[in-house]
Amino acid sequence: MQSTQETSKKKVAIVGVGYWGKNLVRNFYELGALGALCDSNGLLEEDYKKKYKDVKFYTDYQEVLSDPLIHAIALATPAVTHYELAKAALEAGKDVIVEKPLAIDVKHGEDLVRIAEAKGRILMVGHILRYHPAILKLQQLIRDGHLGKLNYLYSNRLNIGKIRTEENILWSFAPHDISVILSLLNEMPNHVSCEGGAYLNSGVPDVTLSHFEFPSGVRAHIFVSWLHPIKEQKLVVVGSEKMAVFDDTVENKLTLYPHKVEWKNRIPTAVKAEGEVVPLDSREPLRAECQHFLDCIESRTNPISDGNEGLRVLRVLDACQRALQGGGEAVKLAVQKNETPEQSYFAHESAYVDDGARIGAGTKIWHFSHVMKGAQIGQKCVIGQNVNVDGGVLIGNNVKIQNNVSVYTGVVVEDDVFLGPSCVLTNVSNPRSQVNRHSLYEITKLRRGCSIGANATIVCGVTVGRYAFVGSGSVVTKDVPDYALVVGNPARQIAWMSRHGHKLESADEAGVMVCPESGFRYKEIQPGVLRCLDLDEESSLPAELSKGAKSYKQFKEETKYAGTTARS
Repeated sequence: MQSTQETSKKKVAIVGVGYWGKNLVRNFYELGALGALCDSNGLLEEDYKKKYKDVKFYTDYQEVLSDPLIHAIALATPAVTHYELAKAALEAGKDVIVEKPLAIDVKHGEDLVRIAEAKGRILMVGHILRYHPAILKLQQLIRDGHLGKLNYLYSNRLNIGKIRTEENILWSFAPHDISVILSLLNEMPNHVSCEGGAYLNSGVPDVTLSHFEFPSGVRAHIFVSWLHPIKEQKLVVVGSEKMAVFDDTVENKLTLYPHKVEWKNRIPTAVKAEGEVVPLDSREPLRAECQHFLDCIESRTNPISDGNEGLRVLRVLDACQRALQGGGEAVKLAVQKNETPEQSYFAHESAYVDDGARIGAGTKIWHFSHVMKGAQIGQKCVIGQNVNVDGGVLIGNNVKIQNNVSVYTGVVVEDDVFLGPSCVLTNVSNPRSQVNRHSLYEITKLRRGCSIGANATIVCGVTVGRYAFVGSGSVVTKDVPDYALVVGNPARQIAWMSRHGHKLESADEAGVMVCPESGFRYKEIQPGVLRCLDLDEESSLPAELSKGAKSYKQFKEETKYAGTTARS
């Protein structure tokens, strides 16, 4: 077999190389990260040696843990073994990715999360749908408000497939869908119920139907079966504006339906519309998951499906199992302090976070700030002092909001946005105290990575493009292109800015401009449209470029000196 692998500094051992493990072997090999294979069935060694000649094969797990060249362990073993094997790997100083579920006992899951944190190790769970292009796009559509208010979700995962005796259908199929639903709603259910039937093996249900009630009022159900005549993997999300269907068995995997309900003669009438196919990336979800694990190992950052996320899914599974054993009677989930599906957050004792607000992992909310019911704030955000976030506001990950900013309903803030002190965001163009326009809020979009300077005003209904830079005190009255630097009242474009926040100057003969900090090249691909030639706008910055090493003044002085030398 000819290698198509890329280079990777970290090496991963795959433990359990059978039914599912072989897929992990292929992906980590092609990513240049396959360090060893381990399986108690030594008969598998010969076949694997033919394909992966230089990769070591172990039958003793302890030998893998003792190998100093192995940095991480990928567990694709039966669920009942996950706890002991993952615990041993973490205690041996290895990072771990474990296939779903994290464990089969909540206390075991809690123990794994505790050990990973104490040892400073990466713990990731293989919730593969969290890396599916359709789910990532669906999360964005919900965050941007395209579906409106979410009302109801349901998922069917049905097949006449591999039937297991060591775990029931709930634990085998449902973890994927639970993980997705928790991520889409960004909240834990407060009540679950589950009923099912065991037809092949007594005490091992083959079919289950689980119901979930969430604090926001949203309801959901998950239907799973391995006794179904055809394969069906479908998720339906019903919103007030549009409905979304994710079908993983067809070519066009994500479709939106702008159906409406109109009242005629006081009777609700469905008005159907044609489906809108949503274009998606062609990335293999498992490849994206494996690459994400390697990226997290390198950068030492928490994975999307980290141990805490796996623990939340485990808690829901455990509640479903108790409901199933109790004849379907609803089970109330215990509330974990400051827990959302994106982990815990910090709020200063003087801040107010209303019930129903959704706050992501690692977010910090400082003095005298108020986050209202229905607001959604992503992971690792910083909300400064005296900030108000209205209900219905959507804020992405890694957003910095400085002091004295009010973010009103109708504002959509994407990932990595910076809002300077006392900047002004509006949502009605012609406000009058005597005229109620609460249902007529205009949508303002602050696209990924843009910066809004102190005391700037953004007139509602405009879009500030990716990595655009709005100067302090400016008044933005129209859309701002990606990477544009705008200043004044009304704001006008005076230059282009790099992703690292440097003014781009001195284009070469080909029209290419270079950022002095990152070295990335930029070019107008058509008049008024700038693009980075070295990194896609949706891609994260490489770890080595995510932390500044020099001040802006230093770069200015070096650039000035270089220009003087070039002219002399």
